[in-house]
Amino acid sequence: MRQAWARAAWKRGRTPAALGVLTAGLLALHPFVPNSVGRVGSLAETFLPWLGLVPVVLLGLALLRRSAAALLALLLPVAVWTHLFGGLLLPAAAHGGHDLVVVQHNVSDENADPGGTARALVRAEPDLIALQELLPQALPAYAQTLAPHYPYHAVHGTVGLWSKHPLTGARPLDIKPRGIAEGWNRGLRAEVHTPHGEIAAYVAHLPSIRLRATGLASAHRDESARLLGQAVDAEPLRTVLLLGDLNGTVDDRGLAPLTARLNTAERGFAFSFPATFPVARIDQVLARSATVDAVRTLPRTSSDHLPVAARITLAEGAHGS
Repeated sequence: MRQAWARAAWKRGRTPAALGVLTAGLLALHPFVPNSVGRVGSLAETFLPWLGLVPVVLLGLALLRRSAAALLALLLPVAVWTHLFGGLLLPAAAHGGHDLVVVQHNVSDENADPGGTARALVRAEPDLIALQELLPQALPAYAQTLAPHYPYHAVHGTVGLWSKHPLTGARPLDIKPRGIAEGWNRGLRAEVHTPHGEIAAYVAHLPSIRLRATGLASAHRDESARLLGQAVDAEPLRTVLLLGDLNGTVDDRGLAPLTARLNTAERGFAFSFPATFPVARIDQVLARSATVDAVRTLPRTSSDHLPVAARITLAEGAHGS
């Protein structure tokens, strides 16, 4: 009787077992999902961490079916997900001697309380604050609220940078894709003179992506990411911080021109969009010759994005040109 039950346990639950193997395959082989039609690969990579929920659902089915095969198969997606994302769940390392705290926030061009938003960001006590979707009529409210705490700032187009440390060399970045009207200015670069050396700070807001019946429309975003990657590659200062709404996750191959050149966060998921129910972190803090130790979201403001705060450890001897 026991042998018959055991044999049945291995035969039952073939469907959840197969789904578990497929989930593991998608997690492990997502770079091979084609992007030529509808950018399906980028779409899958946008929500890649959420595939961790699939084994949870399949576990319930396996227990319901009393399937040993399904339970064993579920070890595959769990192992692959842990390899890819488990490190993000670990506690952040202790503060180092060269830490900076930065905040990245798309404040929304429909923000009805810019002063309140600015005050909320100040409470995190960062060294740098990068903002996107700054409208001319809202800019005075941000400037007035931030000025007592951040005496140095630069604004170009709809992006801005506020700093506790002196800024020099602020200039716009040309990351405008072809086909977008003149006057589109969503990038800036400035040198931040910190107590630990000079840092090139980039603030960017890449074009939005759209989900359509034909797939993911991200051509403008991808072209802008390539232009920004070229600018970072040509940056003479060794240490670079990039803060921006990149309209993509760090797993999305459309951002590869940046993620291939810069370090991403080592700890934290910090899903930032949409603010009502965040499902992806499209607000990024990336670095070169520095470590993004951890990212976290801050309390919601009047924007449709959540602010993202990050702690940066500068590499020894990495500052300067």
